[in-house]
This record gives sequence, structure tokens and C-alpha cells, in this order.
Amino acid sequence: MTEKSKVYISYLRSKGPRTNKGAKIRGLFDIAGFADFIAQNELTAVKLHVGEAGNDAYVSPVLVRQIVDRIKQAGGRPFLTDTNTLYSGSRHDAVSHLETALAHGFGMEVTGAPFIVADGLHGGNCKKVKVDLENFDTVHIAGDIVDAGSMIVVSHFKGHEMAGFGGALKNLAMGCAPAVGKKAQHDLCFKVKKEGCIGCAACTLVCPQHAISLDANRKAEIDASLCIGCGECLTVCPKKTIEIDWETEIDPFLERMVEYAYGATVNKKNKVGYITLVVNVTPLCDCVPWSDAPIVPDIGFLASTDPVAIDQAAYDLVKAAEGLANSALGKALAAGTDKFMHMHDYVDGTKALAYAEKIGMGSREYELIEL
Repeated sequence: MTEKSKVYISYLRSKGPRTNKGAKIRGLFDIAGFADFIAQNELTAVKLHVGEAGNDAYVSPVLVRQIVDRIKQAGGRPFLTDTNTLYSGSRHDAVSHLETALAHGFGMEVTGAPFIVADGLHGGNCKKVKVDLENFDTVHIAGDIVDAGSMIVVSHFKGHEMAGFGGALKNLAMGCAPAVGKKAQHDLCFKVKKEGCIGCAACTLVCPQHAISLDANRKAEIDASLCIGCGECLTVCPKKTIEIDWETEIDPFLERMVEYAYGATVNKKNKVGYITLVVNVTPLCDCVPWSDAPIVPDIGFLASTDPVAIDQAAYDLVKAAEGLANSALGKALAAGTDKFMHMHDYVDGTKALAYAEKIGMGSREYELIEL
């Protein structure tokens, strides 16, 4: 029988300073053995998401400081990092990205490490990585991610409109890819159901390629020759009249995403650790410029060296929790209900976990060990 991957958990109850949230993060770092793979003076990437301007659900920089300090104690030289976004927004280039990071508290005064945009000013700092998988032979990964000797991936677990949910795998896939890699992963064709369009023009404002306009009847239309498939229009449409062919396009999208996650770690065998915060579980990604109410009560923090296992554990914990009525769920949902499928019934995000397991990224079988 194959040995189950270890996923460590610290629930949020605390009875004193020795069990505060910072202590929990430090304890998870230690018990998961992350210090063991960090070499002396090794540049160690702390891959995170600083949140779009207007969003406040991102991982607290105060908690990130606990990880930075532990990396330094292990002899590493940590830097915080992420890549620029494909869509227009507050993180579309390195200058605005850094400004957003600082506004959200990710300066050295708080975190103890510099924030470096891994793909450069406009996404030009990237390297081809050989993967030899079903959809890609090579993938484009941000140069500073490739060059880092080791990496700690810090993820906020939440819902996602196209992937179902986002955790460690999505943090690696989209988060470690420059614009050219993000485009390759999406490669989707969006369309507008005009009978439902109210002509609000929200989609036209966020499209980075100016591929969307309003016709003579004030209905949105998408120029397929310009669309890059980033999906930002899908996120902001209030009536959800923008869609893709979910039956044929979503499963290949999930596979492409997983192959990019693989490419982000393939040169760091046994030198990547994962910490996932299953708190403030919002229905959408931290890329949107707002934060909706959480869909379940806060659960806790996870740590593992297996990205598949930690995502599976986070998914299972959210599924096992009671759904909150005052949320995007629309009503209270019983424990055991799939909250993500309830919100986004056109995508089964667990297919990404199955594919990641298939290509050898980790195991969906895990042992949950309480700190």
C-alpha cells in the first residue's frame, strides 16, 4: 500500500500566546520539515498573492513574517514574490504590482523580506521549462521562480469561477507564469448570451485587450481575434451572461493549469513546502478588487510538502464544514455539501487534483495530523 502524504493542521482555537496564529505558522513550518531542504545562503522564494487593490482576503503579511523568519533561521535568504496579471488591474506591471504590495503591508518593515515581481517589469523575465506532458512539451515560468533554489508556497484557499477553487496548485500555475504562460493556460473562447446582457459595460472596462464593446443595442460582444481568454469579464459580469463551452473547454483548461504547476516546481525536487490558510474562504479569487463574505467558518492552517494532498485536505475540510447562509451560497448548506460545486456547478475542481496525481505531483491520499 502506498504511504499517505502527511498534511499537518493547526485549528484556530487558542488559549494563550504560545498558541497564537504566529506560533501556529511557525509550528507548522517546523513540523513539516521545511528547514531541512533550505541550504545555507540559498535564495528562497516565498510565493504568495498580495491581493488586488480593493481586496482584503489575502494572507496577512504579519503571518508571512513568521515564515520569513523561519527561512532565515534555516540559513536561507527569503524574498516574497508573485507575477504580473494578465488582466488590467492594480498588478498588471511590476511598478503597480509593487505599489499594491506595499499598500497591503508587504513591505520589509512588516515582512522582513523584499517583494520581487518574478517576471519583471512587463512579464519579459521568463524561462522555458521542459515538462513533456499531454498538453505542453515546454512551459513558460517566471525567471526568478526558476532561479530560486527553494520555495515556500503560501496560499489562501478560496473559490474560483473557472477552476472551482484555488489553493496551492493554482498558486503555482497562474502565479508562477508570466503573461505568455497565463495565455497558454487559458486558451479559451468566451461568448456573450445577449438576451441576458444589461449593457452595464463592466466587461469592457476590465478587458486588457479592448476585445469587448457594446453593439447598437447596448449588448456586449467579444472580438474573438483579440480575446486572450483571461476570464476577467466572466468575473465582473453581474448577470453572468459571459460564458465558455463548459462541457468541452473546462477540463483541458484544468489540465493546462496543472501542467504549469508542475513546471513551476520540476527543478526543485524535494525543495518546495506548502502552507495553506483555510480561513476567510471567499467565493472568488483574491484577484478581484473586492472580498465577498466567507462561505464557511474559519477552519485553520495547513502545511505539507505535497501540493496535491494539501489541496485535497483543504477541499475536504471546506466540504465537511457547514455553509454560511449570509454568503454567495445563498442559503445555509449542511456539512458534507460541496460548496464549490454549489456556487460553480459547471466546473469540478477535483479533476485538477486527479490530473496532478496522475502526472506525479503528489497524492490525493493523505494523513491529517493535528499540530
